[in-house]
Amino acid sequence: MKTPIATTALLAATTLFAHTDDPLERPAKANFSIVDKFHFYGDLRIRHQAVHRDDKDNSYEERYRTRIGMSYDMSDRFIFEAQVTSGKGNPTSGNVSFSKGIGIEHYKIDVLDLEYKLDDDSWVRAGKSKHYFYRPMKTQLIWDNDIRPEGVSYGHKDGNRFTAAAWKVHRLENKEASSGDIYMLTAQYVHRIDALHVGGGLYYYNGVKGNVPPYAKGALGNSLDENGRYAHDYTILEAMAEYKFGDILGKPFKAAVILAYNAAVSDENFAYDFSAQWGETKEIYDWRLGYTYRDLQKDAVYAAHNDSDFINGGTDGYGHIFTGKMKLHADMFLAFHYQWTTRKVFEGDNFHYDRLMADIIFKF
Repeated sequence: MKTPIATTALLAATTLFAHTDDPLERPAKANFSIVDKFHFYGDLRIRHQAVHRDDKDNSYEERYRTRIGMSYDMSDRFIFEAQVTSGKGNPTSGNVSFSKGIGIEHYKIDVLDLEYKLDDDSWVRAGKSKHYFYRPMKTQLIWDNDIRPEGVSYGHKDGNRFTAAAWKVHRLENKEASSGDIYMLTAQYVHRIDALHVGGGLYYYNGVKGNVPPYAKGALGNSLDENGRYAHDYTILEAMAEYKFGDILGKPFKAAVILAYNAAVSDENFAYDFSAQWGETKEIYDWRLGYTYRDLQKDAVYAAHNDSDFINGGTDGYGHIFTGKMKLHADMFLAFHYQWTTRKVFEGDNFHYDRLMADIIFKF
């Protein structure tokens, strides 16, 4: 496939810098008398993606992701939030190939929730929301950035952090074959000691074993029984530590380790990330580089909800991830993500999966 000249130039530039998975944040409130209760925000990401793999033909494509959000301050304590995102039908990605067009049929309601502020440090949310778990260096070992659970959640942050939630998995596929709904009970606590964050979480899924995958991509590496249904349940225990070191050659450096263990399974149930990051992107022309080594066993996490980029989504693989980011303008970034990985194959040979994503990102 031929790559257009403009995309080639973009690829060459962005292969130098940036991380691609910053969540879309609601900006600080504007002080305009007419619209002081409404706040609008969004971003546009244009990506060139190249995939080289042993089991299929190599692929090259141009993709986009668009997110547009708003919030409304109903009172000092109640906030209504809504966000529309491209990538309809895909719960873990907003990416759409330009070859499919840019029509409204590719968009979905991504966020629709109500937040109640208990005080300056605590909140309760109800509806379809972002997850607010602490993820060292934005790891997606357990949770993909784009997952939007539905239910009720509570959060508290005062240096230390606590989050708990009761959610229902929104099934997009296999409704007739489903044996029932899948629910999640989750809790995470993170303690801060100066430059050190340590913590852990519990993510309990009810209704998985004997059920069918909720999304079109299927089980994504999780074990299935002879009838094509999930063979196991998922009770995921998480432990983490992240430490921010002093500057190295004038740039901040930090490192983290994240562990995941599925207590509902006796085999192929462990995963870990080791990550490091050098630099930051606070000022224009700032940049950062990152590295992650990940090993993810078959049933360590619920594959429908973890990183949709690593080994093409799901579990049962290992390898290296290289990232970077550069801030060109207050609202413009260049980014790259390159992974050199191996995916395991049941009763077959492992295959290599290499993926380059080169982005330009505009925020507004």
